[in-house]
Amino acid sequence: MRYPLDFENSFEKTFLFWLCRFVRNKITNLSNRQVSDKDRLAQIIQELVVGFESIESLKKTMKEVRNIGINSIHVYYLPLEKLFYFMKDFGASSMKEIDEEILSDFLASQTASLSDATKKNYRIALLGFFGYIDKQNEEENGTAYRYGIELKNWGGLAGKSGTKLPSFLNKDEVAKFIKAIADYPFKNKNIGARNRLIIKTILYTGIRVGEAITIHKKDFIKDGEAYIIQVRGKGNKPRVVMIKEKIIKEDLSDWLDICNCEENLLFCNQKGTKLTQSYISRLVEQILLSVGLRKEKNGAHMLRHTFATLLYQNSHDLILVQESLGHSDINTSRIYTHFDKSQLSRTTDIF
Repeated sequence: MRYPLDFENSFEKTFLFWLCRFVRNKITNLSNRQVSDKDRLAQIIQELVVGFESIESLKKTMKEVRNIGINSIHVYYLPLEKLFYFMKDFGASSMKEIDEEILSDFLASQTASLSDATKKNYRIALLGFFGYIDKQNEEENGTAYRYGIELKNWGGLAGKSGTKLPSFLNKDEVAKFIKAIADYPFKNKNIGARNRLIIKTILYTGIRVGEAITIHKKDFIKDGEAYIIQVRGKGNKPRVVMIKEKIIKEDLSDWLDICNCEENLLFCNQKGTKLTQSYISRLVEQILLSVGLRKEKNGAHMLRHTFATLLYQNSHDLILVQESLGHSDINTSRIYTHFDKSQLSRTTDIF
């Protein structure tokens, strides 16, 4: 069913109406694999169909959606909530007052101190919102209003010159880190086995921390002298990675002997619930610092960059890097070509 762009002679009510419908659309399309309360989520979806009386009540509900397990909804909701207040202060009386120029002003004023990644998320949210309205609005006479928002000329991003190369461990540092994993004094044997297992899994396969903490026991499949691990990446996209059995055999055996995780998860805390990404990152940082390894970013995601960098240096196969990391665009994988010393050394022979 389609609706008029403006109604009730109230910009605030109209914007809130479209925002409710848009976030409902995103919730139903985002991955629900980690949802902890499906009944409540279904109820919220129906509440969004009915609509909310205020942006404050919608904000509370969006926080609840995140807590239930749709974590990425804030990427779409937060920029649009800020746009609501921006247009309210602007004194808007109609949705038709929003155009490309106003959105560029909004981005310039609201994202000046934010990272390029967050700025891109704001742009994605705006494009998604107004693209949704373009498809869903229709007047009684059958005509529809088209925003056609593109934001191609918005200059808020630093561009490639403003991006940083990711931190990673070189070959000698990796060897030092692997030894540190084995020697680190964990609280007890069980915690040690679990922590060594998850850190090695991330380091030797390059999977994301978020992917590692949601692995199920059935996703670890023995195949000869290796384990095939089924993971779900961004957008709930499936892929498989491999790790040699000898690397994790002892830790895996020790952990499985006492593992009692909810929902058949492979990794969990002492209460049986899912580990957090922040816990794994703090753990990796503690181990790195214990042997004097300091990087600009010492968190667990740095292990993924390390895997990808060494994989490209040893294979010179960008497609392999792309498939191993689960990148949808090969250009995302090209960052790791910057660390290829064998190629860079050729430049020293030019003169």
